[in-house]
Order: sequence, then C-alpha cells, then structure tokens
Amino acid sequence: MQIAVAGLGRMGAGMARRLARGGHPVVAWNRHAEVAHELADEPENGGRVAVADALDQLSGEMPGPRSVIISVPSGDATEQMIHQLMGILEPGDVIVDSGNSNFNDSKRRAAMVEERGLEWLDMGVSGGIWGLRVGFCAMLGGKREVFDRFEPAVRTLAPEAGYLYCGPAGAGHYVKMVHNGIEYGVMQAIGEGFDIMHASDFELDLAAIAELWNHGSVIRSWLMELAADAFKREGSDLEQIKGWVADSGEGRWTVLDAIDHNVPAPVITLSLMQRFRSRREPDSFTDRVLAALRNEFGGHAIVGAGGDGGAAAEPATTTTAGRSAD
Repeated sequence: MQIAVAGLGRMGAGMARRLARGGHPVVAWNRHAEVAHELADEPENGGRVAVADALDQLSGEMPGPRSVIISVPSGDATEQMIHQLMGILEPGDVIVDSGNSNFNDSKRRAAMVEERGLEWLDMGVSGGIWGLRVGFCAMLGGKREVFDRFEPAVRTLAPEAGYLYCGPAGAGHYVKMVHNGIEYGVMQAIGEGFDIMHASDFELDLAAIAELWNHGSVIRSWLMELAADAFKREGSDLEQIKGWVADSGEGRWTVLDAIDHNVPAPVITLSLMQRFRSRREPDSFTDRVLAALRNEFGGHAIVGAGGDGGAAAEPATTTTAGRSAD
C-alpha cells in the first residue's frame, strides 16, 4: 500500500526507508525538501520514494484513501501538522501520529479529525535509530477497521510479532507512555548498578561485565547490550560524557497517570526525579551511564564533560523536520 511520511527526522526517515525497502510506495515530505530528495535518491529504496516538495502536494501524489504518517516533535509541531493536513486531505484519509504525543491529546485529535470526515490512528513507536535495521515496535490506537486497513504498512515497519492494536483512540500512545516510564526505571537500575561497581575497590572491566550479563543472566536485555557497547567505545569511566539526563515527557505523564489512579509507582517516579536532579547537581557516574544509553538507542545528544546542559528538558537535537527517538 502507498504511504506518505511527513517529517524525516531520525524516526520518520527510518520508517520511510523501511516501508520503501519492504515494497511499499512512499511519498515523503520534509520541511527541508532536500532531505526528502536525498532519501528518494538512495538506491536501496528501489525508486519507490516520491517527493512532495510542499505539504499540499501529498494528496496529488497518491490516490485515496490515503494514509499519512506524521513524525514531528510532540506538542505544537504535531498540532500544527494535523491542522494543515485537515485542510489538505479528503474524507476517508487516515492521519497516523507516530510521535510521542500525550494520549489525552490523541483522544482529542481523533475526535477533531473525525469531524472533518478523516480517520485517525495513534501509533506509539519504539526502536529508536535501530528501527530501520531491526524493526519498530508499534502500539496503535484508533478504530479497529482503520487499523485493519493500515496493518500491511505496520506489519512491514515492525519486527515479527512487534505490533499490537491496543484499543480506541489514545490507547496506542497510552501504552507507549507506560513503556517509556518502565524504560526510565530499568535504565536507572542499570546506571546505579554500574555506579556501585565503578566505585568499588576492585578494578572491574565494566564492558566485559555488561557483555557477560547478556549471556544467560536474568537481567540480559537490549539495554544491557547497549551498555556494553557504550563502555567499549567510551571506556569504563565514561570520562567524555557529562551526567546530564534529559526527559522527553512520557515519564512525567506516566507518573501523573499513576497518581490519578492511586497506583504506587515509586521506581518510575524516583527515576524521573533522578533525571531532574542530574540537571542541577554535579554529574554522577549513574547519570553518565543513563546519558550514554540514551545516545545508544535514540541518538540523543550527549553533553560533553564540562559542558552546559542548558534547558531542563530534551536538548535541542530535534527540529520540526523530525522527532526524537524514545
């Protein structure tokens, strides 16, 4: 099926490439059109990528009913994109928000686009910069019949058994929100464990230990594999990385939802608080590990040792051309 991808940042470009290489014709739009043209010219994409130089060209480049995946930063950029598409698309076309949007916004936006005769899917996506190679884990919310129509595309985007219809509008982004809250807690535990070993009286090879734990251990995981990679590349002291750890919103929303439902979530809550602390106090080794892990899976910028962390949220590594990975 033919799919449009609007926004060719780290995630959007990876999804466009995976769709094209999986046999789907793709129409690509990006705020900086040269990025879309470069992607279209990549021989690996088999000539299956067409370029819409202007957003209003999307409808002319593909027959209806159309599916448009938007991959821009959550918040105002996503809201503006949806309003633009509502003025361009035709009844029956589908807007698929693949960003890290708040699930309440997704519920509101679904109702808004449906008033215009359009369809909606929220698609929480995990996989970071590795998604092109191994597939994007996808969590979708919206009408079941709209999901069924879109399923051939998401089947190509995801690894085997790597996607799920989660429920009505907002459910996909809700599940992705909790996913990222869990991610905060797991990363914090990994960081603290390696901090303890780094401070010990033994001269331990942290890269070797991370590698060891990925073979038969009960804590083996992709995050542990990425920890091993970071230690191998940066060294056991992670000296070139400042322990300044950003958060991109989902951890906060997870904690707020836990409060709203009277669910005790101390690990996720404290892991979020620790990220706040990392941006106020001198960096710790735990925070260096977290910063290194975020760079490994999502390509998030690392603040160099001695650098200024700047703002209190995600560093300015994402523009309206594309959204940050989880």
